[in-house]
Amino acid sequence: MNNVAESWNEQDFVDELISDLESNRLVLPTLPDVALRVRDAVEDENASASKIAQAASTDAALSARLLQVANSPLYRPRTPIDNLQTAIARLGQKQIQNLVISLVMQQMFQATDDVLEVRLRTLWEHNVEIAAICHVLASAVPGLKPDQALMAGLVHDIGILPILVRAEEVPDLLNQPELLDSITARLHTRIGAHILKKWAFPESLIQVAKNHENLDYDHDGNPDYTDLVIVANLKSHVGTDHALADVDWSTVSAFSRLGLETEMEVIIMDEEMGQVNEIQVMLGG
Repeated sequence: MNNVAESWNEQDFVDELISDLESNRLVLPTLPDVALRVRDAVEDENASASKIAQAASTDAALSARLLQVANSPLYRPRTPIDNLQTAIARLGQKQIQNLVISLVMQQMFQATDDVLEVRLRTLWEHNVEIAAICHVLASAVPGLKPDQALMAGLVHDIGILPILVRAEEVPDLLNQPELLDSITARLHTRIGAHILKKWAFPESLIQVAKNHENLDYDHDGNPDYTDLVIVANLKSHVGTDHALADVDWSTVSAFSRLGLETEMEVIIMDEEMGQVNEIQVMLGG
């Protein structure tokens, strides 16, 4: 960013971000190599549990976490799973792919600057909470897959990452949290949709990044992952001083499409909160 540290203002910062995005100059986050290897193995027409396990096993820590998750109460295996091939056979190739991406995404939310590190950690914890709520809600909605719902929650705010990286070049901006919040609110949905297109994610998740802040989001047909994230986001802010805490849920059509009541206390029951907490621990939230 040209001379940004010496002289800047909010509109210049925003204009240059948009210009760099449209001209493909904006540095975007990339998926870790192991996630790409597993995705390639899953999408290979000759995909097998053996090949996918081989791709995942290149990261020993990830392999251990996958086995831990596969044996967790979340998936309730009848007998212990002691190797990746068995885990893939039990859970399915696509579910393993989504789990791999979910488990390695935390690597992107790290920084060297202390102020930025706090922001990224807070952002990751928020994403994990939304992912956990989405996973639990999706299990009761026909047509929605809990593992894909988990992914939707984790990536819904992905567009904030390049903004924070660029803001690291502007110490004055990092020290003005309300101004930085305003900028991320304006830009992160557009940037997030662009990132997920670059990552070759399905359109259903690109729409999550693009529309999750739009409480007037409406569409015909069955509920989708954007509906889930909108509801989970509102649920996550209950009892806080966030602006979304004051939204009248009865005005948000995502609830009715998901078949949910709009009373706060029955969106997720007490027994389901145990699952939410378990998923948050699993993802390092």
